[in-house]
Formats: sequence, structure tokens, C-alpha cells
Amino acid sequence: MSNVKRVYVEKKPEFAVTAKGLGHEIRHYLGIKDVTGVRVLIRYDAENISDETFEKACGGVFAEPPVDILYRESFTKNETDRCFSVEFLPGQFDQRADSAEQCIRFIKEDETPVIRTAVTYVIEGNISEEEFEAIKNHCINPVDSREAAAEKPETLVTVFEEPADVKVFDGFKDMPEAELKELYDSLGLAMTFKDFQHIQKYYHGEEDRNPTMTEIRVLDTYWSDHCRHTTFSTELKDVKFDDGDYRDAIEDTYKEYLKDHSEIFKGREDKFVCLMDLALMAMRRLKKEGKLADQEESDEINACSIVVPIKVDGVEEEWLINFKNETHNHPTEIEPFGGAATCLGGAIRDPLSGRTYVYQAMRVTGAADPTVSANETLKGKLPQKKLVREAAHGYSSYGNQIGLATGLVKEIYHPNYVAKRMEIGAVLGAAPRRAVIRENSDPGDIIILLGGRTGRDGCGGATGSSKVHTEESIETCGAEVQKGNAPTERKIQRLFRREEVSHLIKKCNDFGAGGVSVAIGELADGLRVELDKVPKKYAGLDGTEIAISESQERMAVVVDPKDVDEFMAYAKEENLEATVVAVVTEDPRLVLVWRGKEIVNLSRAFLDTNGAHQETDVEVEMPSRKDSLFIKKEVEDVKETWLNTLSDLNVCSQKGLVEMFDGSIGAGSVFMPHGGKYQMTETQAMVAKVPVQNGTTDSVSMMSYGFDPYLSSWSPYHGAVYAVTESVAKIVAAGGDYSKIRFTFQEYFRRMTEDPKRWSQPFAALLGAYAAQIGFGLPSIGGKDSMSGTFQDIDVPPTLVSFAVDMALEQDIITPELKKAGNKLVWLKIERDENDLPVYEKVMEQYGKIHEDIQKGRIVSAYALDRHGIASAVSKMAFGNGLGVQLETTVDKKDLFAPVFGDLIAEVPAGEVENLVAGYTEIGAVTEEAVLAYGDVTISLKEAEQAWTGTLEKVFATKSAADSDKKVEEKLFNTADIHICSHKIGQPTVFIPVFPGTNCEYDSKRAFERAGAKVITKVFRNLDAEDIRGSVGEFEKAIGQAQMIMFPGGFSAGDEPDGSAKFFATAFQNAKIKEAVEKLLNERDGLALGICNGFQALIKLGLVPYGKITGQTEDSPTLTYNTIGRHISKMVYTKVVTNKSPWLQGAELGGVYTNPASHGEGRFVASEEWLDRLFANGQVATQYCDPEGKISMNEEWNVNGSYRAIEGITSPDGRVLGKMAHSERRGDHVAINIYGEQDLKIFESGVKYFK
Repeated sequence: MSNVKRVYVEKKPEFAVTAKGLGHEIRHYLGIKDVTGVRVLIRYDAENISDETFEKACGGVFAEPPVDILYRESFTKNETDRCFSVEFLPGQFDQRADSAEQCIRFIKEDETPVIRTAVTYVIEGNISEEEFEAIKNHCINPVDSREAAAEKPETLVTVFEEPADVKVFDGFKDMPEAELKELYDSLGLAMTFKDFQHIQKYYHGEEDRNPTMTEIRVLDTYWSDHCRHTTFSTELKDVKFDDGDYRDAIEDTYKEYLKDHSEIFKGREDKFVCLMDLALMAMRRLKKEGKLADQEESDEINACSIVVPIKVDGVEEEWLINFKNETHNHPTEIEPFGGAATCLGGAIRDPLSGRTYVYQAMRVTGAADPTVSANETLKGKLPQKKLVREAAHGYSSYGNQIGLATGLVKEIYHPNYVAKRMEIGAVLGAAPRRAVIRENSDPGDIIILLGGRTGRDGCGGATGSSKVHTEESIETCGAEVQKGNAPTERKIQRLFRREEVSHLIKKCNDFGAGGVSVAIGELADGLRVELDKVPKKYAGLDGTEIAISESQERMAVVVDPKDVDEFMAYAKEENLEATVVAVVTEDPRLVLVWRGKEIVNLSRAFLDTNGAHQETDVEVEMPSRKDSLFIKKEVEDVKETWLNTLSDLNVCSQKGLVEMFDGSIGAGSVFMPHGGKYQMTETQAMVAKVPVQNGTTDSVSMMSYGFDPYLSSWSPYHGAVYAVTESVAKIVAAGGDYSKIRFTFQEYFRRMTEDPKRWSQPFAALLGAYAAQIGFGLPSIGGKDSMSGTFQDIDVPPTLVSFAVDMALEQDIITPELKKAGNKLVWLKIERDENDLPVYEKVMEQYGKIHEDIQKGRIVSAYALDRHGIASAVSKMAFGNGLGVQLETTVDKKDLFAPVFGDLIAEVPAGEVENLVAGYTEIGAVTEEAVLAYGDVTISLKEAEQAWTGTLEKVFATKSAADSDKKVEEKLFNTADIHICSHKIGQPTVFIPVFPGTNCEYDSKRAFERAGAKVITKVFRNLDAEDIRGSVGEFEKAIGQAQMIMFPGGFSAGDEPDGSAKFFATAFQNAKIKEAVEKLLNERDGLALGICNGFQALIKLGLVPYGKITGQTEDSPTLTYNTIGRHISKMVYTKVVTNKSPWLQGAELGGVYTNPASHGEGRFVASEEWLDRLFANGQVATQYCDPEGKISMNEEWNVNGSYRAIEGITSPDGRVLGKMAHSERRGDHVAINIYGEQDLKIFESGVKYFK
């Protein structure tokens, strides 16, 4: 008889957002019209759990009584219903199961439950077998999932066989070539056969032995294109240029590069012409010319690093600013959620390993048309709609959980990205320079591994990314795509942000694509690694798997032997597993030991050869002037062309995509991604305050991107030139000083072969990038290449994305939405030569003058132009504040839609036009009437917005089917009966608990300290039963010392299992913690505040609306999934409708405030009886409203579909407040493109209550 207990959990019909969405998708996207209903149930199988604990888990961990139906063992269904269940492949990280296990260990810390989850789908309706299979295929991606058996297993405990010893390739060193080739073909390696022969020569000559399987796999990983850029390092022997209109300009650039190469590497025969050298040459030359004095020099090259002066509380300090771009094109193509999530995880890891705190991210992606029908999907591919949505979900889920503000999101569409998707994450990190120690590894130094455990799911990440993508990839590549664990990487961020910890780290490396072999292998020339000490997710891994499995959430740090205990203690404080796994040796060899045997013993010199020397020729193809993208097209109907341009895939609104990404966490985002009163003007750069932990600063970082796939497809050279120029123009338009910019590039091209013409695209693009860097005198100091963009006979468009990074002062920043009727519009042009290329000296002069005009207030908004011209730019500028535009007919109608990369449109107060120092052409004015006008052509702003917002609405929705304009009664609760504290204190203390997944603790701490409170922050540790018991005691003590508890935002345990804050709430139901909370509230007249995830915890505990920890019943009010079925991040307007709460004494009754919302489960739901009771008792604190203060059910304003637009509620006496919008993210010069008062004075009111 099975010891496994099983439950199914289903959302009640009114809350079944996922099921409704899937039903709509099946009927309208798959075209299976006979499906009459869809049900989605979460299946939990549990073992090693007592009956008592299981019963408790059923009522709070697996299910939530107000919104869920729980079925034991089986569920009710109709006879004709068809069912199937889906589970992750063995070895894939299941966050839901992991979080459920952690929650249950809170209930009974000495139990070690095993949980396995699946999703069960019930399809109602009369459908064929073929249609049922189509639905299954839509729901199951074989790369990470499989159909789960319906039968309950006998046990969930997996018995792993003892792995065999690592194989030795007998006879390898003397093997004949034919036999060697046969062996090579059988191993499925990423390396070339030439590399394989190089290895044989090494073992025959230097080692005089045969290699192990681990050594071959380690070398394949080390030398993969992903890790060692082998394609970029291929020697380019004979370079020929085809005849063509632009040959002279392009060939002259090559000659200039050769001159630089010969001067910089004079007498160095080992330095040859290759793509890597071409990519780096401008930086080398500009550095030699003294134009790169701010670069941090270090052996650690984890990310681009510059040293910048910033003022903290008026005192100048040196800070490190790190930036990095990362792609996960191959993984995201085959498993979009995990691939995109680990793209961001990988981007974060690099600056994080450099000990900087990563605080802002940008996402730039490439896809084919996602609006096409599913039946147009190529064999071996996922549908584009599924790809773009799941990738967005993966990246946003990881970023939202780790607590990283995503400041700019842009998806670029081109039909050739059907070959392979582009998924780029670019991030910024910062730290005081004094906090980061850079030292060499000395013999005897200890290597500590910290973070996540090793599993099979990370094997082959580097080599997989370097292989050809075929029709079979989606069936065979499962092990190469890892699921990320963002809460664990968040813990590493917290640890490394502590100066006392970073001072102990001599050197650090992340566990990127190569796992132990590369992460630890790169830390010193000589190493001895004990693989048996590496923590593993499960038994049964052999030495090879332990050696090469990657992980998003692991770091290897070098510490002095005397500092090991101290470092391990700090890691424990942050709830991180840390293990000593290696020692630095004098002998320059990489030695990996498993089960007492050396399974790798390689000389450092051989590892560093990076494989066999590769050579090729290049034939550079020329763009044709007659096909030039710069040729202006005839315009017959201005209105039709204008509206068609706005609805173009690459112009149209992506707001439904952008809102999935938290853009405000960290309380430092100077821009929200969409600005203006109506949040409809998209920004072109991301700007953030430098994340100082203590004090204030007016220093901000800026980042933009530039790239157009259509321009690059015509001419990779021009494409790269204008990618760089466009990225500069966007920084200038936001108020940045172009002369301080640093670049990092992303190269993504078709797979190279021996055909010299195949090398033309990356070669020409890098020449263009070189020309632009030299022209501007600005270097690229980093980059990432991906050379696998081919599927069968389809190649991705030649892609070189330029990321521009700049530093500025907050007062110099301007936003792009039009500000005021009566202001003038001017066209700020840049000069181009006869080859359609920028005249750099003139461009720099113009950009310098524009910067001066912005600083002097002569330009109040600006927008950088691109391929789509003036009309789309002024439209986007107008949408944000609902203003109109009148363009003069002196502008040729062809110019309205012509490509003008690098030009800007600027808004200038009427009296300042003649004072502009930049060269300009006046082209129109801003009008009060919401109309876009050109001569006698008029387009209402509403019609233009409909064209702009309609294209992607079915892919990335901004409104759900439940959207409503239903009227809500407006009533203010005004009372003189406000609770007064009977336990006064000079400086109250607030306790902020930090759980796995919490990410708003820094913002909350800063908000309370700014208000005058003392703050105690404690991390809840739960690695084992002893940690849990210890943390309970620490929490009990901290609550006893405090007058207030702040339940911070985040994603407690990743908002799993299937619901927010369960982890949080389960911990606070512990008897000791519960008693401490009751004493704070009842004996010391204390306060409690919960925001977002904290509000979710309060409501699950019962602290709101009941005022005490009671848990929930079926009729309790609760918070559930947003009606739109996804995460929503945007600024919301809320109205204060009661004055009953001490927390609201600094707010104006009836006042309207704007704060960022960022949540997936913020929809407040309750019965009519409860709603009436809450309003009657003055417990409804705030309601969603429009900017004018009108309470609204429209999803534009009531973003989650909350009943009666409720945003926040209190306990009966008002001392406990829960709300969804992040009041703690308010800051000076934060969200400056949003209009309205941001300060509710909640924190000040809380402190004042005790005085």
C-alpha cells in the first residue's frame, strides 16, 4: 500500500483566471471551438509527513479556503471530460514542490516531507483525439516537462543507483585517425575534430596516458564557443571586399583597423586578425590615447567596470559601476521560461561575482511575428506566440523575485528571428570602491562554494549553446536548460552587499555555463578540487556531472585560510549553504578528485590553448545603394501611412509586455517605463539612482540600446554604425552627456562555416562598430558574442546591439512626454556624408549643444528618432499627457516616415526657441486639443492610440475580459475616534522579517529610518531544523524589542505553492512568534504594516481584517490573482477614504496619491456582507482611482480588478494596515515621468503615533 497522500487543488470558478485564459487560448489560438470548458488543478503528492501535519498543510499550504477547492485523492468530473497531468522532467527544479516542503517544515521542523507536484488539465467538450493531442502539445514542452502518470506512485523517494567509475578512453593517445573520428562522432561534442586531434596530441606527447571521460567533457566545456569565443578567435587570413557603392568607406575602415593592429601589437607574431581583435581594437586604441581613464583594471573580468565619483550626503566617494549583457538564445528557443529566466540570472551573476549590487536591468529581445496562427509554426519549433509569452514570463519572474528593477523592455520583430530567438539581458551593478578587494589567489588559499546545490539539470549549458539547433533539439536538449532559483541568488546579493563580507573575498567567480570545472578552474592556475564535497540536489551524480553542471545561483570565492570560519558564519546568517571544496596549489594544474581518484589532471598551459588554432578567409559582401534603407518612400495618404506606422510591429505599444516586469523596486527608478498622466509615453533609456545604502545621492546611471534588424540586414556595417549612434542619441535625449558614455555590444549572427561569405556579416558589423567608436572617441569595454543563429536554411538577421552606459546628475534628466500646450517642436538633425554615414565631429558638436540646451532648460522633452521617422515619435510623445501636435507642412510628408537614425525631436518653450544653441528646424507645436495634425490631415489621439495599442493586444493583453466601467459609490469615513498610543517612546523600533523571496526589506528599512525609526532586520534561516528553531527564537526576541512590525514585499518562496505569502504566513503562525506578535499589539499598543507580499501575509494570518492571528475561513476576505492573469507593474492612483488608522494621520482624507504597484496577486475579494462591514467600520483605507480621484473599476486604474476598487484595508482599530501599492518606494527624483503626490507619510505617521 502506498504511503503517498494526494490532494488536488482547484480555484473556485470566480477566481479561475488561469483556466479561463487557457480556454480562450484553445478556442481562439488553437482554433478548437468545441471546447466548452477548461479546469486547471494543482496535484500534490506528499510522503514522509504525519497525518496531523498533512491536515494543517491542507488548510494553509496546499489550499487557501477563500479561493480554493481541495479534493482528496481524486476530484469530481464529467464522464466525457478528458484529463491529463503535466510534471517537470526528473532533475528539473520545481519551485512549487520546494516551497511546499519548506512551508511544511515550518509547521513541524523535524519532519522532512517529500512533495511532488503536477498540473492537471480537464478539457470539457466534444473534441477529437487529434484535437486533444494538439491541446496536450500546447501545454507540454518536452524540453522541461512530460505527461505525468495518473496513478499514484508507491513512493516519492527516488532510489539512485551508485554511479560507475569514470570511464577512461583506452587506446586514445595512439588511436588511428579513422578510429579517432568514429569516437569523436559518437560523443556529441561541441568542439571540432581538429580540437579532438589537438587533445590526442597532448595526451600522446605531454601526458603519455589516456584521458578520462570527465577530462574530455571538461575540455569540451572549457573550449566551447560559449565559454571561449572560439568563432570570434578564429584567425582571418585572406580578407576580400566585393565591389559596391560603399566599398571605399568599408575597406578604408579595415585599413585603419590594420594600422591600429600593427601599431598596438608591434613585434607580436602571436597576435593575429580575428573578430575578437576587431571587437576590442577601438578600446585598445582609445585607451592608448588616454580616453579610458575610468576603467577599473583587474584580473577579474566578470563584467565591464568603471570607477566613478559620486557624492553621498555631499561627500565625494569613488564607486564601481559594473555593467554586463548576456544572451540565452539557444536555451530560450527550446525552453523559453527557463532559458529567459537564466538569461537574467546569468547576467546578474557576473557583476554580482564582482561584488557589486545589481540594481537595474534591461531586456532586449528578438522574435518573429507572434500574431501569426499556430499552424504556421515550423516543424521542430515552438509557436512564436508561446515563445514570446513564456520567455517574458521567465525573465520577469526571475527579476521580480530577486528584486531587480527592469527599467526598459523592448522586443524587436523580424521574420528571420524564427531561426532562433534573441534573448538579451543587460544589467547594472554598483558598490563603493572601498568595499571591493581584488587580490590574487595564493597557494593554500581556500575555495568556498556557496549557494544552490548541483544537479543534472545544469549539464551541457555551455556546449548546448554552442551546438547547431535542429528539428530534434526540442526533444533531446532537456538537460541543457536549467530552471533558476531567484530567491537563492537574492541571498547571495544580500551577503555580498555586506562590506564586512566582501572584504574577506580575494577573488570570486560565478558558476556560469561550465560548472565547477570552469567556475573554480578559472580562480587560480593550480587547484585541487574535492568533488565529493560539492553539495548535490540528489544522489547518483557521477564525477563528470558534478564537474560540468552549471548553476545560476552558485558562487566560488577565494578566501585566506584564516578567514574561512568568519566567512562561513556570515553565509549562515544569510541562510546560505557554504562548503569548502578546493584549495589553491603551487603546481599549475587543474585536479578534480572524485571518490578518492583523480578524474581530471590537466596542465593549465594546455587548458589555456583554448583548443586547436582555427583559420578562415573572409569575403565581404557590399550593400547596394538602390536597396538602401535611407531611400525615402512615396507617401500617398498621410493619415493611412501614419496609422499603419503606429500599428507596425516594431512601433506599436508593448505595454502589456512591459507591465510584466517590476520597474520600481529599489526605490531608485528615475523613469517608469511609461510616463505621463496616462502612462502612455514609452521611455527610450533607463535611468536609476546609484543604490547607496545609507545617505542620499544625486548621481544616476543611464543605459540605452540601439539596433535595427532591417538596417542591419541591408548593411551590417551601417547597422552597427547606427546601432552605436542610436544608443548615444537616446542617452542625449534623456539628458545625458554623450562624452562620458561607455559601450558594451551584443553580437548575434548566423552560424559560420568554411564559406568566406558566411563571415561577411559579423566582420562588416564589427568594422562598423569600430568606425563608430573611433568616430565618437568612445570605447566599448565589454560584450558578448553568440554565433549560432541558424536553423536549417534560415539565418537570424545580422545583429549587433549597442548598449550605452552613462553617468549623470538627477537634475539634468528630462522625460520624453510632451509637457505643455503652446510649446514648440523642433527637429534636431545630425549631419551625414555621401556614404549615408554620420559626420562624427558634427554629430558630437550637435549632441554637446543639445546637452547644454537641456541643462539650461531650453529643451523640456526629447525623443531619439529611428527607422520610422517623425510621425511615430511625436505620437508617442503626445500619448502620455493626452496633448495634441500640429506639424507644419514645411516638413515634407516623406520625411514624416523616413529613417533618421540619430536625429532628435525636442519640445521647447516658445520663448526659448531662438535661444537654442543646437542646430534646429522648427516643425510644429504642442496643442491642447488631443489631435495629431499635419496640414489639413487630422487624426484624433484616440484613433492614433487605438492603432498603436491594438497590434499586440492578443499577445500581450493590457485589459482582461472582466474589465469594467461599473460605477463605485464614493464615500469618505471621517472619525474623531482615532486610536491613541498608551505606550509612548522617543524613538520607536520596527522589526522587518526577511524570508526566502523577500526583496523589499532594503526599501522598507530606508523608509522607516528616514521617518526616524530604529530598524531591526532578521533573516529567517531554514536550512535545517536547528536553523528553524534558532530563527524562531531570534524573531521572538526581535518582536519583543520592537513597537512596530513591517511585513515587507517580495515573493515569499516565489509565491509558491500556488499562492502568495504562504511561506510568510506559515512562519508567523508558529506559537512563539504568534504570541510575540499578540503581545506587541495588545500589551504594548504596537502597530503592524504590510505592503504587497506583506499585505498578503497579513490577510492570510487574519491580522487584517480581524486584528489578530486567526487564519482564514471560507468566507474571509483575501487577495487573489489579478483578473488579467499576469504580474502588473505600473504606477497606480489611490484615494484615502478613511482617517481611522494611525498609519494615515499624515495623509489627506480624500487625497489622491500615486505609488508603484507590482504584483501578480493583488485583487482584493470579499463577500458583499464583508465589503459592507469593512466600509461601515472605516476599515477600507484606500481605493484605486483615476488621476482626478474618481474611484474606478476600469482596469486602467483598478489594475487588478479588486472588488469595489479596494487597495488597502485595516484592522478594526486601524493599527494594522495592509496595502498593495509600494509606498516605501517613494523617493526624491524617483518616477519623475509620473504626475501626482507620492508621499502618503505612512512611515512618518507610524513613528509619530508613539511620540
